[in-house]
Amino acid sequence: MKVAAVQHDIVWEDRDANFARLAPMIAGAAADGARLVVLTEMFSTGFSMDTDRVGELPDGPSVAFIVRQAREHGVWVCGSLPERPLMGARPFNQLVLAAPDGATSRYAKIHPFGYGAEPQHYDAGDAFLTVDVEGVRCSFFVCYDLRFANELWPLAPATDCYVIVANWPQQRRGHWSALLRARAIENQAYVVGVNRVGTGDGLRYAGDSVILDPLGEPVAAAADDAGECVLVADVDPELVAAVREKYPFLRDRR
Repeated sequence: MKVAAVQHDIVWEDRDANFARLAPMIAGAAADGARLVVLTEMFSTGFSMDTDRVGELPDGPSVAFIVRQAREHGVWVCGSLPERPLMGARPFNQLVLAAPDGATSRYAKIHPFGYGAEPQHYDAGDAFLTVDVEGVRCSFFVCYDLRFANELWPLAPATDCYVIVANWPQQRRGHWSALLRARAIENQAYVVGVNRVGTGDGLRYAGDSVILDPLGEPVAAAADDAGECVLVADVDPELVAAVREKYPFLRDRR
């Protein structure tokens, strides 16, 4: 299965501008044969703590956008957004996955980013999400979750590909790249890391999006300072099985 990592800029708190930016990028990824198209964390607003302004209900405009894109192109589309379960409730940093028929699945970020005051504005999730996407078992996480290997470990036996969407700042870009590779190596699974570029709320983002194979080697990677781009690569669950059979390290995990 081909996966597309959409590395994109985000216009701060301007959904319509971001929808207009992303629609042709999604169309291009679908035209290149991608079956799963991955957008970034907070793809429609940026990493805003102004939840009164950006929070949406489950049928809000950001979910409507990815559902529309999924249906229009007959592909799977995911990204995270500030979604509140009901009016007046605090939102989650919620990854939403839309299937080609418009059905949706959700994962709420388990680890809000304390250093950036996210827990003061967003509630934490408490459940994982693994979905069979056309024969590839994909588990989904959001940004800061990447630092908590213990959250990914239990899912490894039932996961071929970890999808991690982010707004990871440039000043810690080395951590982003190192942690993505570590998660691929230790879990012997593909890792799709999708990060934004540009600036938002005074922070700069370098991108460094990458698709890693089960040995931690890149099969597609954004060049330094590449700006907006779309990475497309094959994700093969048979390779995951072969690597785990040849190097049965997961059997020794306690």
